[in-house]
Amino acid sequence: MLEEITISGLGVIGSSTLELGPGLTVITGETGAGKTMIVTALGLLLGGRADAGAVRRGEQRARVEGIVAVSELPDVAAHVARAGGVVEDDRVLLGRTVAAEGRSRAFAGGAAVPVSVLGEIAAALVAVHGQSDQHRLLRPSAQREALDRYAGAPLAEVLAVYESTFARLRQTEVELEEVQASRLERAREIDLLRFGLDEVAAVSPTPGEDRDLLAQESRLAFAEELRHAAELARESLSSDEGATDALAASAAARNAMEAVRGHDPEAASLADRLAEITYAVSDLAADMASYAARLDSDPAALAAVSERRAQLAALTRKYGDTIDDVRGWAEAARVRLDELLHADDRIDELRELQTTLRSQLAASASALSSLRGEAALELGEVVGRELTELAMPHAQVVIDVRRVRLDPMPEEPAGKVLARHLRVDDEWVQFGAQGVDEVEFMLSANLGGELRALTKGASGGELSRVMLALEVALAGTAPVPTFVFDEVDAGVGGKAAVEVGRRLARLARTAQVLVVTHLPQVAAYADRHIVVQKAEDGTVTTSDIEALDEAGRERELSRMLAGLEDSATGLEHARELLAAAQGGRRNPTTDG
Repeated sequence: MLEEITISGLGVIGSSTLELGPGLTVITGETGAGKTMIVTALGLLLGGRADAGAVRRGEQRARVEGIVAVSELPDVAAHVARAGGVVEDDRVLLGRTVAAEGRSRAFAGGAAVPVSVLGEIAAALVAVHGQSDQHRLLRPSAQREALDRYAGAPLAEVLAVYESTFARLRQTEVELEEVQASRLERAREIDLLRFGLDEVAAVSPTPGEDRDLLAQESRLAFAEELRHAAELARESLSSDEGATDALAASAAARNAMEAVRGHDPEAASLADRLAEITYAVSDLAADMASYAARLDSDPAALAAVSERRAQLAALTRKYGDTIDDVRGWAEAARVRLDELLHADDRIDELRELQTTLRSQLAASASALSSLRGEAALELGEVVGRELTELAMPHAQVVIDVRRVRLDPMPEEPAGKVLARHLRVDDEWVQFGAQGVDEVEFMLSANLGGELRALTKGASGGELSRVMLALEVALAGTAPVPTFVFDEVDAGVGGKAAVEVGRRLARLARTAQVLVVTHLPQVAAYADRHIVVQKAEDGTVTTSDIEALDEAGRERELSRMLAGLEDSATGLEHARELLAAAQGGRRNPTTDG
């Protein structure tokens, strides 16, 4: 519930605080006094679009703050906490500033938040209804939403199942269309993959084979040079010609140290190391001889290696930088080829799933239609009774729930026609994300009058009363604790105006209701009466907001009735109106 709104620098309002409470609060004032600015301020607080033109002349910015009690709104408190705000004593401070140059900032619980977050928080707090909302009620989607809201939880549960199934069906049909449309492309890709795999299989490379062949080719190509170098090295280590070699030199050094090893442990250690060198030189000389003996020029082997390397190079030019990369490509290609070869199986799976989902969707759609039909009968009667009390005694409201059928009725639509139609209760009908039903509110305002759609047969005043009657009927299902009505009583007068006030008072029994009105009959039913007063200093117009006491209410109602605040006749009429309204509030039987 909104407890307080502070407005500064907005339009004609310099700085004012509006204290609110439960029940019905009415806001009145002369034309141009700034009543609309209060609704504008609320709109900003609810995350609405900021208009720099609304900033008061001479001010750098406009600011709106609202204190909201959230003790019975745990979801709102949790949302504020997630946004980084603080909830203190079960209250949240919401704020919005609009700079004169157009920049806007939003706050929730002391934390700066995106305007969208402020809108999400406020959406659970307040529902604002203005004359523009009467036109919103003319939209088929708004009429369906109102009916669904009246139907309550049973319909909401079925609708949730329908929406989930609808989303799955659309996803399945998109995938099916993509798979079917890519049939030719798949055939081309299959051919390319098979050709590549055949090429790789024909060569049958082994892991690391390209590196091994490179080493073999180099050894075969330089066999003579390698053998000559090995023989020279072997001769230097162990000569066959009796020349001085490394083995003889290391043996002589060893013998010298062996002769004195008994005199010094360090000398013995050095002798051991020389022995190791001698053995190593001997082994190395033998290995050099073996290596040189194995080296032999083999042009045929070199040609075979070169040819194999050319085969591998042909693969690495197409399928990877190395043979290991080629083998990796082949493995991935086999997996992809298997997927493509089984694409027809996927088509069959998708078609089977599509059939199942369409059947499930049709069942949910049929259940939705039944629930909507039952709710339409009941809501039409409730709204009709409310309109009777709103000085439309002969009004009849019929809520038409119908389907758009495919005519003539085929056994099975094809192509795009099938995508738009669903077989429900043995007939092909158009369907969408919210079901197969079109909902239209029909009104006959006068006795014997023809039922006509609201879009064609309702005047502004009749629309105001239909919307108010609908809100009263939906009050028990309202998801928000606060309603704001901005001159929804336009075009209403006389007895109908009294009944508008009575209905707003009834709505205020279960919710906080704020009403901007020009009708004294409505204002008389208020629990709290706020007046917006305009003053001018010759250069700037300023409006102040004042809560009225009983005497102030009488004067304001007198002004609204007679145009004069202190007219004796007007004051008497105002007292009579207040007494009648308060008597009606105390006697529920007068609520019809």
